[in-house]
Amino acid sequence: MIGYLKRHTLWLSILVITVFGVSSNGVSQPALDVESVTITVSDLDEIVPFYTEVLPFRESGRFTLNRKTVAALYGTGSKSSIVSFVELKLGDELIYLQEFEMIDGRKIPADSRSNDLWFQHIAIVVSDMEEAYAGLRNHDVTHVSTFPQTLPETIPAAAGIKAFYFRDPDGHNLELIWFPEDKGNPRWQQQTNDLYLGIDHTAIAVSNTDHQKEFYDELLGLDVMGSSENFGTEQEHLNQVFGARLDITGLAAESGMGVEFLEYVTPPGGRPYPQTSRPSDLWHWHTTVVVDDIEQVFQAALGTYDILSTEIVNLESSPLPYQSGFILRDADGHAVLVVQH
Repeated sequence: MIGYLKRHTLWLSILVITVFGVSSNGVSQPALDVESVTITVSDLDEIVPFYTEVLPFRESGRFTLNRKTVAALYGTGSKSSIVSFVELKLGDELIYLQEFEMIDGRKIPADSRSNDLWFQHIAIVVSDMEEAYAGLRNHDVTHVSTFPQTLPETIPAAAGIKAFYFRDPDGHNLELIWFPEDKGNPRWQQQTNDLYLGIDHTAIAVSNTDHQKEFYDELLGLDVMGSSENFGTEQEHLNQVFGARLDITGLAAESGMGVEFLEYVTPPGGRPYPQTSRPSDLWHWHTTVVVDDIEQVFQAALGTYDILSTEIVNLESSPLPYQSGFILRDADGHAVLVVQH
């Protein structure tokens, strides 16, 4: 919830802008775009209306992946299923909802909290928090936050930001976020009549920020853009985690939404990402990162990270808009689809 700037802007607020096109480890920057996130859902016919009627996402396409492609890309082997997708757009950003046909994925645990390591959300930017929240109330959405929170002056990097957490019908966490004039990407400050503006970032709970930097910065080439330590009553009401004190780190590629780490300093006890996770489980999200040399990333990941795909998968004949791709897990188990156009 600290907000992101794209690499081509020169505007400075709470973020540290790095050298153009070069990651902080001095290696040529392979991360071109954090292009989208994909969320596994139980039933597209039931979940899509939430995103297009309660929220104003626009459906821009539907397609399926055949069993052969699914088996190779998701590493599902003999248990492979056709996967159906709905492409949704909001502003300039894109998400996919995916449903595994004939496979009942496990539900998100009812007692999930924001410090459990399977936690992930997208932060949806609004121009008026009170109006957007009133709309969600009218649709009886499931609250995570007690109500929208305005972060205090005691958190300089996030002071004045308004945020609210809620859930879709499958239990996936979503965030509304509003930025004051001195925070966030300048495009969120442009004059508009639109209430919903786009997606600022996707956030993941992490156990160790430094370990995750090795994955997202050194392996994928995202740059660290800023950090914040969030705590206090407002943070507790936002996340519904009593005693929450967390280190937040934001990263970005050359374009696309940001990626945000949420490391809870307190309280302890956040549960690990389930080792038996399957892409059909409803807590599965994957973030799509575009790189310019997929072979380099694949070889660097071998032996260090859990690669779900059987190989770098040729996707040119699939409906996915990529030349090739593979899925792997980060240091805590969150899935990432690495692709090359």
